[in-house]
Amino acid sequence: MSSPRSEVAAAAAASLERSDVGAVRATIGFDAFIDSIIHVVDQRFDMTPGGFRRIETIGGFAARAAAAAGKSTNLELVTIEQRFGGNGPLMAGSLGRLGASVLYIGAVGRTDAPSKLHSIYEEFAGRCRLVIPVAPPATTDALEFDDGKIMLGKPANVQSVTWDLLKKSIGLDQIIEHVERSTLVGMVNWVMMGGVEGIWSGLCDEVFPKLSNAPGKRVFIDLCDPAKRTDDDIRRAMKLIRRMNDQVPVTLGLNQAEAERIAAVIAVPAFEESDNQTLGSAIRSAAALIRADLGLDCVVVHPREGAAAASASAEPAWFEGPFTNNPRLSTGAGDHFNGGFALAQSLGLELSQCLAVGCATSGAYVRDAASPDLRRLIEFLRALPPGESHT
Repeated sequence: MSSPRSEVAAAAAASLERSDVGAVRATIGFDAFIDSIIHVVDQRFDMTPGGFRRIETIGGFAARAAAAAGKSTNLELVTIEQRFGGNGPLMAGSLGRLGASVLYIGAVGRTDAPSKLHSIYEEFAGRCRLVIPVAPPATTDALEFDDGKIMLGKPANVQSVTWDLLKKSIGLDQIIEHVERSTLVGMVNWVMMGGVEGIWSGLCDEVFPKLSNAPGKRVFIDLCDPAKRTDDDIRRAMKLIRRMNDQVPVTLGLNQAEAERIAAVIAVPAFEESDNQTLGSAIRSAAALIRADLGLDCVVVHPREGAAAASASAEPAWFEGPFTNNPRLSTGAGDHFNGGFALAQSLGLELSQCLAVGCATSGAYVRDAASPDLRRLIEFLRALPPGESHT
């Protein structure tokens, strides 16, 4: 006997099969990072490349670092691989792999020639309709553990991406034409990019008022871990996003920690302790409270166990995701959720189905260590594994 969860997943799969995914035209920007996927050595058995046991948990890493207080220590980092990264490229790559028509604008250029594509992004560019480099990428050391990851970002290069640079590199008329032809505009990584607010303002002042079909589009925004930004920074960003929503419907994507921070800053009673509240109902309630207070079209919150969303036109929904304790790759899981959810939303799927598609896109990605194509996503939805308990 099928469960409500499996019925939603099956309905989402059927909706995707009926949809013209290629009709979704997405313009995504503006960051880019070269990610080094790293294991931290716990103990070495020999000096061969794989002759070590890694530190498996963030707690174990923290304990090793804390033990060095007042002394010193040497932690060996083993680079497993380098791959293209950045919240924008990972979301855009996910959309392109699923079959959407993607334009990416961002810091994917060579250091010596910022308008030329960096070689590490050649595979990414193959997923996109068009890629416009405007600056060189930043770098991230991604320390991977079984229970999460620690991202050590070096974002200096992406600070050059500003509204003035975009207008100089692309031209205002061309920017307007690109946005006019897009059904989805995705803008991520406000946290690490000082120029993002200027880009938001530039779009509101110089682009959105000139569009013939602004209400028929959708903007997707992910702040990307605002823990280090001040409350005043967050309030200012929320004001700009609300202003944008007055012109084009905005979806704000948050993980649980981000949602907790936003709720605290805007002083809504989300995530309050309750003996009778399940995680799903708590996250669903939080999404609804944050959306209502900010006045946005949609807010989606995705903890590791699943995702909830609230929109102006539908009842809040929760979907239990296919969480696994043994991901092959976790860096980029949230960006793949964003790609799947935004694609489903652009196709007009019901809110619960959008959540299922987002969770399944992320779930397939962490199991395969590769972005799923549309066929893999549909198969995964139809055979959606249950979420595992945290170990």
